[in-house]
Amino acid sequence: MSDLHLIHGFHAVTSRLRSRAEAVREIYIDAARQDRRCRDLMALAEAKGVRVIAVDAKRLDGMSGQERHQGVVARVEAVKLPTHIDDVLEDISEAPLLLILDGVTDPHNLGACLRVADGMGAHAVIAPKDHAVGLNATVAKVASGAADSVPYIMVTNLARTMRELQDRGVWLIGADERAEKDLYAIKLDGPMAWVLGAEGEGMRRLTRETCDELARIPMRGSVESLNVSVSAGICLAESRRQRG
Repeated sequence: MSDLHLIHGFHAVTSRLRSRAEAVREIYIDAARQDRRCRDLMALAEAKGVRVIAVDAKRLDGMSGQERHQGVVARVEAVKLPTHIDDVLEDISEAPLLLILDGVTDPHNLGACLRVADGMGAHAVIAPKDHAVGLNATVAKVASGAADSVPYIMVTNLARTMRELQDRGVWLIGADERAEKDLYAIKLDGPMAWVLGAEGEGMRRLTRETCDELARIPMRGSVESLNVSVSAGICLAESRRQRG
């Protein structure tokens, strides 16, 4: 039997219905909601042949672990994505574009990073098993479907994985506000991985030292730093721009 888990929120549930309706077992909707957004979701579920069950908000609260579910929770089959970086690299025909996250523990930040990675065509997101958040319903909700399309690979030893990537010709560029070069002055069109740390703390020392090069995002305003998902979007977008 396939592994089942719960996802919640309109974006996450709608995205799963549109991309993999066969993996959605049933959808639970707040019986008190009668708005257009709810009706549209119910119509989509009916068109896809997925059962919808009306329940009270208290039950949805329990199913979502008290997270903000927007009145919709779905029981779905786990999507099988690559779990090892070798599987990712062997399946792509272009130069790898990867995102490495060091110390991102907030599920909202991870969900946003996955959404950005999907939008910019990154082939995988890599993170350590320690000092990182795993995939959960909150991540899936914020990712708006990207958790089902971008492999999220958690590794035991991040520095060792980074060295293995280097051995395979992947250039590692760490985003660091103290770097001398800015990202627009660096060639980013080859096999590469962006390495980002959590907002505030940044990358751990060994992670930074393992990078081949460091680059900063030039800041023109009064703020000194950006959210990690915003930084990831800027870095990946420039890599995509240079690739044409």
